[in-house]
Amino acid sequence: MRKIFLIVSLLCHLINANAQANIYPAKENKGITYIKNAIIHVGNGKVIENGIIKISKGKIELVGTDIAVPSDNSTVVDAKGKHVYPGLILPVSSLGLIEMSAVRASNDAKEIGEMNPSVRSIVAYNADSKVINTRRSNGILLANVVPQGSLVAGSSSVVQLDAWNWEDAAYKTDAGMHLYMPSLMPRARVGGGGGAGNGPQQPASDPVKEGLEKIDQLKSFFGEAKAYHGASTHDETNLKFEAVKGLYDKSQKLYVHANTVKQMLVALDFVKEFGFELVIVGGSDSWQMADLLKLNNVSVVLQQPHSLPTSADDDVDQAYKTAAILQKAGVLFSLSDDDGQTRGRNLAFNAGTAAAYGLTKEEALQAITLNAAKILGVADKTGTIEAGKDANIVISEGDILDMRTSIVTDAFIQGRKIDLNDKHKQLNERYSEKYNLKKPF
Repeated sequence: MRKIFLIVSLLCHLINANAQANIYPAKENKGITYIKNAIIHVGNGKVIENGIIKISKGKIELVGTDIAVPSDNSTVVDAKGKHVYPGLILPVSSLGLIEMSAVRASNDAKEIGEMNPSVRSIVAYNADSKVINTRRSNGILLANVVPQGSLVAGSSSVVQLDAWNWEDAAYKTDAGMHLYMPSLMPRARVGGGGGAGNGPQQPASDPVKEGLEKIDQLKSFFGEAKAYHGASTHDETNLKFEAVKGLYDKSQKLYVHANTVKQMLVALDFVKEFGFELVIVGGSDSWQMADLLKLNNVSVVLQQPHSLPTSADDDVDQAYKTAAILQKAGVLFSLSDDDGQTRGRNLAFNAGTAAAYGLTKEEALQAITLNAAKILGVADKTGTIEAGKDANIVISEGDILDMRTSIVTDAFIQGRKIDLNDKHKQLNERYSEKYNLKKPF
């Protein structure tokens, strides 16, 4: 019986190993690469027609229209008629932490307890995830990997999506501390009665009171941490206090997951009391207080633009219009894709919807490139196609924000031309062959 079990286990392991096992990180490109005849969307609002990009040592060396392309051994990519974009950035993601939400053993996004500032998402990041390559096929080349939780969940890190392991993937580590704000809203009671067989009635809980108690707990924690870091010496090292040191020296931002005005006002109170650099994640109602967010220099990540409004009294398309309202108010914002089914894959199309509801196409693109890079603290390295930055570049046959025309043909991460094959494409090819169907790829 034991032999049978071992054989079955080995077969399962081989099946999993062969799934997408022929896709591996690209080797460093030590030569020169040119992308020519391209429509270059710089990412800062500028568009260069018939442009040329020179890539050397993983960096963008030159961008313009009057760059000579030599006829030597350099690699030349002819992007005639195609659009070239900065690599898209997913600012909030569980990529590499959750493989299949229904399989508990493949989930490593959340730690038990409510106060876990010392949790680091980067060390749990699985660079071999089959989900990663399907995101690259839609132009997403970087992602901020975020821990989940109920209060202080831990720190997030930015990863590049072409790596052997988490050490290779790390682009900027532990730059954000994530706090999940209590709801602060009463829940509607469902059901009722109390007849025989229903058991003893539990006293009704007060989520508002419970939420305020948790907020007091948070303020007490951050107050003690501030005093801890204000002391010159310590008899004992407090790992939880050490984990939030970056919030006080500004090397780390506080990401508060909040949607309602009440939650965001509490988050603003944190800024005034502790002086943290604040980013709102979610921000469904941020349009109602855009001027206040701008006044307090608060950034926003609109986590799910393809959703219904928070309040039944809001316009049904309010989620689509929020980005334009923040843009008009001068709030630094980015877009994400928190849908449990797409899990980031529709990032560009969320931006496309925002472009149909008040943003220009270039403003919408900037929301998922340069703006995201600024919020995540990596704008010095990526987010635009400019000289000196990492060559994180996507080439598409059509408008990358339009799902009808967006076909990503080439992608570069830090100058390496990456393999855009993925499990979805492999399955499509497999069954197209079986049923003699026309292959779309």
